[in-house]
Amino acid sequence: MRSAPTILHLDMDAFYAACEQAAKPSLRGKPVVVGGIGPRGVVATASYEARVFGIRSAMPTAQARRLCPNAAYLHPRFLLYRQVSDAVMELLRALSPLVEPLSLDEAFVDLEAGGVAAETSAVRAVGEKLRRDIREATGLTGSVGLAGAKMLAKIASEAAKPDGLVVIEPGTERELLGPMTVRTLPGVGPATAEALRRAGITTVAETAEAGEAELVRLLGKAHGAGLYAMALGQDDRPVVADRDAKSVSVEDTFEVDLTDRTRVRTELVRLADRCVHRLREAGRSGRTVVIKVRNYDFSTLTRSETLRGPTDDPGVVREAAVRLLETVDTTGGVRLLGVGVSGLADFTQEDLFAQLATEREAAETAQAAPEPAADDASEPEPEEARPRRWHPGLDVVHDEYGAGWVQGSGVGRVTVRFETPWSAPGRVRTFAVEDPALRPGEPLPLVGGPEAVQSSDPAILPKSLSAGGGDDTESVGEEISSR
Repeated sequence: MRSAPTILHLDMDAFYAACEQAAKPSLRGKPVVVGGIGPRGVVATASYEARVFGIRSAMPTAQARRLCPNAAYLHPRFLLYRQVSDAVMELLRALSPLVEPLSLDEAFVDLEAGGVAAETSAVRAVGEKLRRDIREATGLTGSVGLAGAKMLAKIASEAAKPDGLVVIEPGTERELLGPMTVRTLPGVGPATAEALRRAGITTVAETAEAGEAELVRLLGKAHGAGLYAMALGQDDRPVVADRDAKSVSVEDTFEVDLTDRTRVRTELVRLADRCVHRLREAGRSGRTVVIKVRNYDFSTLTRSETLRGPTDDPGVVREAAVRLLETVDTTGGVRLLGVGVSGLADFTQEDLFAQLATEREAAETAQAAPEPAADDASEPEPEEARPRRWHPGLDVVHDEYGAGWVQGSGVGRVTVRFETPWSAPGRVRTFAVEDPALRPGEPLPLVGGPEAVQSSDPAILPKSLSAGGGDDTESVGEEISSR
């Protein structure tokens, strides 16, 4: 424990939803929900305007729609969120070499390692400047907590929400924590909270009063001892830069249960390719392939296979995932599929390419007859032949009207609102889904105006602007996948 509040915790406010509101002037001050938009989707983030209606993260989207049917329900745009996150993390790394990101919108910073004086006034000044710099660089707000320990800094940032700063002075921890619910402490989930409740323990103060021996009896040695220390406000965990990921995974929930075995396999292969793409983006490889299958009745199965060495080869991961799928009965219908890679390393084992070739040769030899024609017919269509899917919230660009975003689509039509982060709320227009003038676009900068747009290709301007008209709309023409 430190004698000065030199550990900072930053948590951006309603991050995904705030990014969308900053990018879409017509949604500012209105309820916005970001997440899965289908009947089986879940809420990733809700704006503060939506939270008034009881909407929260991890809530089924269908339930959120019942609570607030007039909110804007948007598909996530992770490309934008990563861009904004990178800008925020750059500001944090300017404060200290010890920055521990927890997610795209949350991180710990060791200010002492950055040379900040171990005085409350000095660290408070750094926290306030950070909040101003974040607003200037991104247009968004973040909440800052400052304390002498990571647990307390996180509690402080939560108390500061939204758009605030809270400092917990060393020596005041127990007084502050005492009346809080035991769920405030890290590692206390529903099961632990219920075990403590049955023993008459519901607050942090009651947890500390119970004593270490009683908590060990209730929860086990490691968990009980750790919880007792935290109830006393003691947390000596250091800020660790570049936390090492243990696994990389992707998963999809389907709007309709998949009952066709070929379709299940096709989706699994697609997920395997996405997983390897993320693996390579992180510059990693892995030796254990894991699949996750959630059935129609919500029962969930996982299967894993450990390879002879780490790999980032999509063919190896794809074939391992398909082999694992053969051990799972999917005849009742599949609700969710996932593919992951664990046992991560920073290198690949070259002889895995030989392993892939050997396995393919063995599979071909084992086939007594050529693949049925029906299988050929079930191969996925080329990407360009598939019908376009215009998810609400995604960026688009139109040859005449410029940049905009999808408000909704259906029955062969797509409705687009044409506006940019620096414009006034824009007009709405409707087009045919296959309109050749309309195509997917890229996220625009949240701050800086049209001059902030940087692209190796010429920006696509609306005709009115190209001809010297007064329209403020501008867009970029690079196409990205809507997946």
